[in-house]
Amino acid sequence: MTTLILAASTLRAVAVLAAAADSGCFENSGRRVLLLTGTAPVPEAVPPVSGMPGFDGLRARFDDVVSWNEAIAPLHPADWVPRADDVPLWERHLRRAWGLADAPVALVLESLTTAPAQAVADIFTGAPIDAYTTGLDAYGPTGGKLSALTGTRVRRLLHTDALPGLRPHLLAEFGARPSAVPTAALARVYSELALPVAELTAAQSSAVLLGEGLAEAGLLPAAEERELHLRMVRGAVASGSTRLVFTPDPGAAVPWVHELSDEAARLGVELTVGHIGPLGTPVLPEVLLERLRPALVVGCASPALLTAACLYRIPVAVSGTGTLLERLTPYENSARTAVTITDALLPDLTDPAAVASGPPPVGPEAAGELADLLAAVAFAMRPRVRPDLRPAAERYLSTRLDSRYLSTRLDSRTRRYFTRRRLASLALPGAVPARLAAVRRNATVRRLARRARALRAGPGG
Repeated sequence: MTTLILAASTLRAVAVLAAAADSGCFENSGRRVLLLTGTAPVPEAVPPVSGMPGFDGLRARFDDVVSWNEAIAPLHPADWVPRADDVPLWERHLRRAWGLADAPVALVLESLTTAPAQAVADIFTGAPIDAYTTGLDAYGPTGGKLSALTGTRVRRLLHTDALPGLRPHLLAEFGARPSAVPTAALARVYSELALPVAELTAAQSSAVLLGEGLAEAGLLPAAEERELHLRMVRGAVASGSTRLVFTPDPGAAVPWVHELSDEAARLGVELTVGHIGPLGTPVLPEVLLERLRPALVVGCASPALLTAACLYRIPVAVSGTGTLLERLTPYENSARTAVTITDALLPDLTDPAAVASGPPPVGPEAAGELADLLAAVAFAMRPRVRPDLRPAAERYLSTRLDSRYLSTRLDSRTRRYFTRRRLASLALPGAVPARLAAVRRNATVRRLARRARALRAGPGG
């Protein structure tokens, strides 16, 4: 039988793999080896996944648990990939260390374009791959650089069914078959994870604020992320929340969390942090949702927002998505897909009426409009990876031109998802005024423009 190596860097990833296993996604495999990878900048300073509450229960789905960090120490797992000449040596080393012998191997990997998934795929050359994702990036194009030798080995894309009826774009260029992990299986796993954290029941709250490590990921400066969460506190209180729980990202430091508590106290409400135990072990947002069933969940681009709205039918709100859409650079930043989805689908915290109306429709009825937007964004992000999406992008953008103006412009809601520079570079609708569109296509004008640019650049240009 084939030995299945399943790599996971977070407890959420282990939960998704456990739900997939419960749903029969790996029923034809033999031995299952869970490969834990710590990719934090300083892995030793972050609680290991194996030490987080609830892990022991999930471990039962796997025959063995091994550590990637220990296998390649002292190399850093977030940066290291083997040299081509060293691949046979590494494969022999890992087979011996993990007791694989000469058994055939199959891989289940997340984020194929980055280490350590890339390193594992390189070492076990030729092994078939099932890719999986724990968030909303499944609905965006493949980011980074993925070699054809790896991409053509991908058989399936396992993804959470956060948006029923919406077909993922990730790895579609390699023919990966999308396979949704049933929502019911995920709900059972989250319920199981909530069992060891009974002490949180004493902290019943009316709002959960999601920390997402935006500064740690390089998406926002630390000062702006701090201000973003202060606005979350103020907005949640303004919406009527009287008790707040802030859940920090498990892999990110939050030095300003005491400022959130001070701001909440100033506004006359109580704020607690989603930690348990004397060491302050972080808790998954989904576990808080299962345990507390709050009246409101506030975040920016976390997949937990869709889990709250779709799985638990809890009212949700976003804060800071507009700022993040403006700040994401380059345009093809992999976080753009998640921010686009939450911004387009979920109400803003500054709109109390929309928030109070309850969870937005996230079922098949909302899939059509969102699918058109995401196809256009996917092409704009990765035109060379998904050139087949150009007609869909042109069709979507052309239907959102506002004829009330002399110039061609996208409606204000659509414009936030595209930059004029990006539209112009790809010759997409909405980049130039309608009256000048014919001029832009004129060969003589384009030739003169090229000559002018050459003269401006000078002899050395």
